[in-house]
Amino acid sequence: MKQSLSKKEQVLLFLNRRGFSPFISCRRCGFVLKCKRCDISMTYHKQKDAVICHYCFSDEPVPVKCPECCSPGISFLGVGTERMEEDVRAMFPQYKLLRMDSDTMRGRDSHEKALSAFGRGDIDILLGTQMIAKGLDFPNVTLVGVLSADTIVNMPDFRAGERTFQLLCQVAGRTGRGHKGGRVIVQTYNPEHYSIKYAALHDYDGFAKKELEYRKQLYYPPYGRLARIVLRGKKDQDVKERAADIAEKLKEAIRLTTGMAQSERYKNKVGILGPAPAPIARVKDKYRWHLIAKADNSEKLRAILKSIENENRHSKRVQIMIDVDPYMLL
Repeated sequence: MKQSLSKKEQVLLFLNRRGFSPFISCRRCGFVLKCKRCDISMTYHKQKDAVICHYCFSDEPVPVKCPECCSPGISFLGVGTERMEEDVRAMFPQYKLLRMDSDTMRGRDSHEKALSAFGRGDIDILLGTQMIAKGLDFPNVTLVGVLSADTIVNMPDFRAGERTFQLLCQVAGRTGRGHKGGRVIVQTYNPEHYSIKYAALHDYDGFAKKELEYRKQLYYPPYGRLARIVLRGKKDQDVKERAADIAEKLKEAIRLTTGMAQSERYKNKVGILGPAPAPIARVKDKYRWHLIAKADNSEKLRAILKSIENENRHSKRVQIMIDVDPYMLL
């Protein structure tokens, strides 16, 4: 950064976490402050002097002591864009920095004004989340820094590797767009992960080959078709029982559609995964369970799902959602 800035070149820093600290923990008992409505840790926002849930947007005062053991040893752990902005300003006080995330870009035409200022050269360092990762064309950007790439690659989703490769390639494309060339530096604890290695080489063919090998082993798309069934309700036991009931109906539909022998023979191609609590098990006071229906073609998947097409009419306590070819499994 010192080298680039001293040459009056611009720097782009990408961090896919907003706020100051992603979670608050007690050094004494290990308690982590979570949202009372959602099964997710609260994020500390220093500018607002509050802890905020990024799912239901509820906020609370910043705790001065542990709610569990009353210890004053509260720690603000992890790094978000707000904290990184503070650190970078302290390191490079003589240069102008702009943070772009959903906390700062709230005003009318705020995106356009920010990018226009960066394009004119009024801003030396642009720090932001995914909104700066694609579509920007600034020839004077000669350095891109990706901070904490592991937050993407370690997501509990079979598409995590694909998303990591896609995002790294997109943000890397923001530099080297002029005659000055450019560099990309990725911060990671997993430098040997195939998605990061191939992204560093800009090797789409190599990544696709490796990713398709993994997908083929488990008959994930494009070798098979998936549908995610998400159930949510006020009482966890109701949702759990309904999920088990839906799973049995889907399994029976598989037996009728494929035949027992074929179902056993092709259990990796056609089957049901789950039910299990969703990775984010509660959102806005509603418990969430999910299961995955898997088939080797779309016709078979439709036939299996047809067995539960009217299930929402049978229960007012549990809502059922079906997502064919789901993009996210959270």
